[in-house]
Amino acid sequence: MKRFITDHFLLENNTALNLYNDYAKDLPIVDYHCHIESSEIAEDKHYENIAQLWLGGDHYKWRLMRASGIDERYITGDAPDKEKFMMWARAVESAFGNPLYHWTNLELARYFDIDEPLTVLNAEDIWDKTEKILKSGKLTARSIMKMSNVEAICTTDDPADSLVYHEQIKDSDLTSKVLPAFRPDNIVDIEKSTFTDYLKKLEQVAGRTVKSIDDLKEVLVSRLDHFEAHGCRISDHGTEYLWYGKDLKVSADDVLAKRIADPEADLTREELTAYKTDLMLFFAREYARRGWTMQLHFGCKRNVNTVMLNKAGINCGCDTITGAFDIVTPLAGYMDELNSESLLPKMIIYSLNPVDNTVIDTLCGCFNDGSVPGKIQHGAAWWFNDNLSGMEDQLKSLCNQGSLPVFVGMLTDSRCFLSYTRHEYFRRIFCNMLGVEIERGRFPEDKRVVKDIIERVCYKNARDMLAL
Repeated sequence: MKRFITDHFLLENNTALNLYNDYAKDLPIVDYHCHIESSEIAEDKHYENIAQLWLGGDHYKWRLMRASGIDERYITGDAPDKEKFMMWARAVESAFGNPLYHWTNLELARYFDIDEPLTVLNAEDIWDKTEKILKSGKLTARSIMKMSNVEAICTTDDPADSLVYHEQIKDSDLTSKVLPAFRPDNIVDIEKSTFTDYLKKLEQVAGRTVKSIDDLKEVLVSRLDHFEAHGCRISDHGTEYLWYGKDLKVSADDVLAKRIADPEADLTREELTAYKTDLMLFFAREYARRGWTMQLHFGCKRNVNTVMLNKAGINCGCDTITGAFDIVTPLAGYMDELNSESLLPKMIIYSLNPVDNTVIDTLCGCFNDGSVPGKIQHGAAWWFNDNLSGMEDQLKSLCNQGSLPVFVGMLTDSRCFLSYTRHEYFRRIFCNMLGVEIERGRFPEDKRVVKDIIERVCYKNARDMLAL
């Protein structure tokens, strides 16, 4: 079969090819948002077969397999690894237009030197070849990072995390930096049934009891200090939409007291708004004082399929994009209040709904103050949008409304070590966009300027954001 991943992959003209090869291809990777487990790096995890690498926790693949009519036993069930892989080959071989087709074959090419696309016809041979390489120990967690030229990654960590694995990694011979990212959703989401148990866990870690909102904030400050001592420079918040309100009749202190007194108590919308507004303002002020960057991910409705939730648990691939709603009013009010206090932190804003692209870019422009390049910016095409057209649309919107050279670039948002090829995917798309515009005569072929843009977006901006 003809080789699929060639030097020209996604690069439509010679200018794009030269830009990629000369300026982007060999840049180190700074993966500032991912869901890699720090324990797997600390332990330098070994994999017995490619199914363990690919299918163990990848809900992208699970969704495609279900859509292809594959039984759940071969997805999250108890089928043998090899049978799951064979079913994946069946699903992906004809996945025209789906980024999983590109990612799958990029990963086979870059890590296993397999140039032909995965199909049901060659799946047996590919299983044998990849299994041999993995069992040899050549592709462990750390060796994959080294092979991928990873300079740094930020894992996603809960405030209650001890960060013990980050300490072990720091004391190891791994040259890549592994930094924690602060993700406090569990303490913000007071409406969840798990909240009071989580609060007890946080109290235990901090060594003090929480009886008021001030107590809680003192505990959280201690956890922020703990993260900062371990190199943390970035936070992340995931929410369906930003809760923000002013002049409410109830206080965050009242809401927390109510929840502690009765873990089953129903909370009104105003109570939820009061508590979440107070905490989100608190976090942003802390980040601003520390010089951290705050990530806001919103626009996702999670776990909409109750049957699958009960069968396979959270993160099983049953999340969806929320419909269009007013994101500007609460977000602008939130940012304006912080900005008026001179405590608006650096922010990266992501919406899962691509309809919001231009809205985000225009809002970012309202709060950039010249103090930091790209202080407030639109994040990379996220989740259901990190595909060819989604990346192009996000980049075009950013170009139309903002400054492309200050963009902090791509991230994997992945639980799989082989996903570092998503940086190559982005870099090829990015260089192709520039190459096409140059050959159309819409931007001059000034090597100094174009080289600077590519290096900044693909590497330097993310490195500088984390003060590496």
